[in-house]
Amino acid sequence: MKIAQLREQLDAQYERYNRPEFIANDPIQIPHRFTQRQDVEISALFAALLAWGQRPTIINKCNELLRRMDDAPYQFITQHQDEDLKRLLGFCHRTFCDTDLLYFVHWLRWWYGANDTLETAFLQGTTQRERLEGFHTLFFSLPDAPGRTRKHVATPARGSACKRVNMYLRWLVRRDSHGVDFGLWARLSMADLIMPIDLHVERQARPLGLLTRKLVDWQAAEELTANLRLLDPMDPVKYDFALFGEGVSERWPVKQP
Repeated sequence: MKIAQLREQLDAQYERYNRPEFIANDPIQIPHRFTQRQDVEISALFAALLAWGQRPTIINKCNELLRRMDDAPYQFITQHQDEDLKRLLGFCHRTFCDTDLLYFVHWLRWWYGANDTLETAFLQGTTQRERLEGFHTLFFSLPDAPGRTRKHVATPARGSACKRVNMYLRWLVRRDSHGVDFGLWARLSMADLIMPIDLHVERQARPLGLLTRKLVDWQAAEELTANLRLLDPMDPVKYDFALFGEGVSERWPVKQP
């Protein structure tokens, strides 16, 4: 398919799904409950990293987690007492359980004790790969980091496609007038973002020739993003709306025009 034809098709799908109606059925609804920047950052981090499985289940588990934090995540993170942490015991979503949650809370309190935003935690390095690897190293830099928790924050250093971290960055970095993504972080460039790849995106990308690598890993994420930059070099991950939206609506495989 010619680039102009592909751009026209994906731009139309992008406009179809990048609209406020998308929010209600997606985990991005979780941070949309908040207005304070830190509440958005924290709730979005949990919503993105817990995004395994069916979207209704993900949303329900995120709502449960926020209730345990009195629906005030930044206040809970920065002001909790040891007794308050008992509310988190017993939380579990798939393999993410209270041991992992308690470390997340511990790290976030440590970070916000010296920083007013999570954005700066993603600024180590000049490439997106280096930034994600830097965040992973930083996140597990505290001496009491449980080994089991490392699997819940992906890193390109282990070959991961880093779908959930890349989705988190899309939410916080992308800026447009549609009202879905937040565009809170200005020091990271939209042009540098890497596409989140899940089964729905993969199923749409392959028949369009956007993804040829068989293994869905970091190299696949970079390949897909590079091809999407041919369509929009300044905002390649906007096509996450197109590919995921079409994929989750079960309208695949995409018919070529």
